[in-house]
Amino acid sequence: MKIDHIAMYVCDLEGARDFFVQYFGARSNTGYHNVRTGFRSFFLSFDDKTRLELMSKPQMTDSEKQRNRTGFIHLSFSIGSKEQVDELTAQLKADGFEVIDGPRTTGDGYYESCIVGFEGNLIEITV
Repeated sequence: MKIDHIAMYVCDLEGARDFFVQYFGARSNTGYHNVRTGFRSFFLSFDDKTRLELMSKPQMTDSEKQRNRTGFIHLSFSIGSKEQVDELTAQLKADGFEVIDGPRTTGDGYYESCIVGFEGNLIEITV
């Protein structure tokens, strides 16, 4: 058994797609649009065949995301090396994204950083 994909609602569908394409090498399909309901989505694929579905529909709100809560907390991307973690974290910071942790080696041995990505979603970057 494997997880087929992870899905998330966003307000800015194209902005979210562009974020993952630019920083994490995602490849996007051409999208889906249900003209009756206004629902739109993109499936993003990554090198290891992991998929992320980004979805949006009219009149969505983007509530503040509390960091210490139940439910899904962050997406984590393994990008290959400590140097790549450092470089991508620095690039995201230079592009205006808040770095909330790291880069550092965690107590359980992971080298990682964590940024506040598009629409306040936490993105972990690790080796």
